[in-house]
Amino acid sequence: MQYQGVLTKMQTEPGNPIQYYLVFNDGFIHMNQLLGQPFSINVTGYQCLSCGKSKKIWRQGFCYDCFYSRPEAGDWIMRPELSTAHLGIADRDLDYESRVQLQPHVVYLAASSDMKVGVTRKTQVPTRWIDQGASCATPLIEVPNRYLAGITEVALKQYFSDKINWKKMLMNNITPFDLLAKRHETKNLLPDEAAPFFDTTPEVLYTLDYPVLHYPAKINSLNLSNTPRYSGTLVGIKGQYLIFEDGTVLNVRSYEGFTVNIEI
Repeated sequence: MQYQGVLTKMQTEPGNPIQYYLVFNDGFIHMNQLLGQPFSINVTGYQCLSCGKSKKIWRQGFCYDCFYSRPEAGDWIMRPELSTAHLGIADRDLDYESRVQLQPHVVYLAASSDMKVGVTRKTQVPTRWIDQGASCATPLIEVPNRYLAGITEVALKQYFSDKINWKKMLMNNITPFDLLAKRHETKNLLPDEAAPFFDTTPEVLYTLDYPVLHYPAKINSLNLSNTPRYSGTLVGIKGQYLIFEDGTVLNVRSYEGFTVNIEI
């Protein structure tokens, strides 16, 4: 069976294990059903996720022009502390930025490889952790806007990493942590503006189960720009990665905006 379309990040559905879907304009592939089966992918071109033009993808699924003009690619996306909508100040589009920034956000601790601190919109719990391949996560504080979450993350980065060792995550080499104990340790590390939200945020530990038949001992990252054709047997899905029997892994999100043919 063949599918054609534009790659976007896999859609997920919480479960035991998590359910994954590759979604195209005219249909979708339920990826869990392909475990243990042959899978082929062939890059045929590009389509910017913003303007829809057949232009080479620059970053995050956008062409060069859209990446430097669209509000969805503003610096505050990756650096929440740069958010200014709470002040009524626009970066690129105040209406869009207000909708995204002025909603509840969660600062969290998660274990994907080592322990990390991060920020996500409340509506993206637990999707954000699934996309990162976290084995478990716990909210630290829920705050009313992205700026407060951002300055909290900056403060906590003095004590916790904000990065993921993606190779360790994909090999399931995860350092064990007591996240709830670490959560309590953060209370006195929060900035003054965010500290009152600690006691109003429920203590919850999320655990996540991924559809993986077996984890690779060694990893080879597939670069679709250099290797536009690949075939292998799918043995796992974790984060936004497809894991193949030969140790090849494909980060689907890295190739958003690539048009592909998929044969299963």
